[in-house]
Amino acid sequence: MPSRPSVSLGIALATVLTCVALGEAGCAKRERPADAGVRTRTLLLGNQNEPATFDPHLVDSSTEVNIVAALFEGLTAFDEKTAAAVPGTAERWDVSPDGLTYTFHLRAHAKWSNGDRVTARDFVWSFERFLSPALASSYAYMLWPIRGAEAFTTGKSKDFSTVGIAAIDDATLRITLARPAPHILTILVTVMPVHRASVEQAGGAGDRTSPWARPGRLVGNGAFTLVEWRPGARVVAGKNPHYWGAAQNRLESVTFFPVEKSDTEELNFRAGQLHVTFDMPPSKIPAYRAESPASLRLDPQLSTFYVNFNATKAPFTDARVRRALALALDRAAITRTVFTDARAPARTLVPPNCGGYTAPAGQRDDVAAARALLAEAGFPGGKGFPVLPLLVRNDAAMPKVAEVIQAMWQRELGVRISIEPSEQKTWIETQNSLRHLIAIRGWTADFPDPTNFLDPFRGGVAINSSGWTNPTFDRLLDQASAAIDPAARFALLREAEALLLDDAGLAPLYHGARTYLLHPAVKNWEPAPMGIHRYQLIELRN
Repeated sequence: MPSRPSVSLGIALATVLTCVALGEAGCAKRERPADAGVRTRTLLLGNQNEPATFDPHLVDSSTEVNIVAALFEGLTAFDEKTAAAVPGTAERWDVSPDGLTYTFHLRAHAKWSNGDRVTARDFVWSFERFLSPALASSYAYMLWPIRGAEAFTTGKSKDFSTVGIAAIDDATLRITLARPAPHILTILVTVMPVHRASVEQAGGAGDRTSPWARPGRLVGNGAFTLVEWRPGARVVAGKNPHYWGAAQNRLESVTFFPVEKSDTEELNFRAGQLHVTFDMPPSKIPAYRAESPASLRLDPQLSTFYVNFNATKAPFTDARVRRALALALDRAAITRTVFTDARAPARTLVPPNCGGYTAPAGQRDDVAAARALLAEAGFPGGKGFPVLPLLVRNDAAMPKVAEVIQAMWQRELGVRISIEPSEQKTWIETQNSLRHLIAIRGWTADFPDPTNFLDPFRGGVAINSSGWTNPTFDRLLDQASAAIDPAARFALLREAEALLLDDAGLAPLYHGARTYLLHPAVKNWEPAPMGIHRYQLIELRN
């Protein structure tokens, strides 16, 4: 169970700054946390938001994945630089000539954090839980390329033996696909196993509120294990001595701080409270570029932020309204004004360098066409158009993006919006349950393939947070799934994305990048387009 919150980073920072201002001898000699971390091999990370869960089958934000990636390990892992799949708990795998059967050979020394051996049967049970209708994981659809997985998740089949996942023996797992899906190796990075006995003792496989994933209860197979969780203060992951690669792990622990405001993070970094920030105040990027470029990192990331219309609610049931608002966006002005060009304007949903895919031309800026469409929909010059509540995450950038959009739509279309900031958990849940009207949404890739961005717009999938559906779009994705030739597959996906953009199922704003501050003592920290790091590869030394 989580213990009570400790003193916040903000208070700790105030204490440090007060000591500096007063010149107190005792304070001046105090070792700063970042320096102590180098000595004790404790990595201090800003992680923006409070986690809602540590259950790897229920996480739904990149900040939760950052923590879960330390506690659990899939069959495969990401190579940080390339986002290619590399061995994880499986030390190797074989692929059949037809590309449909993958046989994974688990590491002989793979163990859970309680010392139990990790077996192929653990993975089979975990995949069954992940796919089960009872658990209702939002991301179960990612495994639908596996034979029988979609039928099991949707309840058409209740017999898991019909799913193409089987343990040959304790060390060998076989996965059989319904169709070729070479990106399955990267999908398996984020579908992690859970310890069956721990889950069942705490409430059962389908219990979404079970306390099994808490300090003192959680049993994982990752390089670290959950030591402490103080909500609003920190999450501490300690080195797992049973991890198969523990001998090569140069860190003793990783501490994650849920600091929502990047301005606070930046102050904490300068005060020696952090080794790595999660984000960077956009307004301070020019100063760091000029004065401290060695500390500033700007890494491309496979993510896109977009206007998320709720197509099930008026006025967004009318495609003309959605298209009008999309056409009236000056994306270059948004990235220039808010991010000082540290983000790339987005006209497509799928970002560049995503698995070799080339996106269609995308949405254009055309104010004249936007005004004509809005008038055609019955709102000439914005007359009679309701004030739109725009839901945003309460971070350093998103409300500012909303302010720029607010000015654009009022100036060009006569459309007014109110800005509604929310903490991350509510921001996500409101959209996933389609209780929003319009929002700014971000999507970071779970695996580097265009389907990871397009599949959430399919009709009927749990993760569809727009309510937009189109049978032709679904059919094109189905055809792409069945395509054997990669060029033909990408052509079908391009056609599907073009349809989504033409109908304004969303309005892309900008592609993601990780802009953050990095302490010079942090070694082997590679740019990661997936945003996921293997902390066991990191070293702290001056």
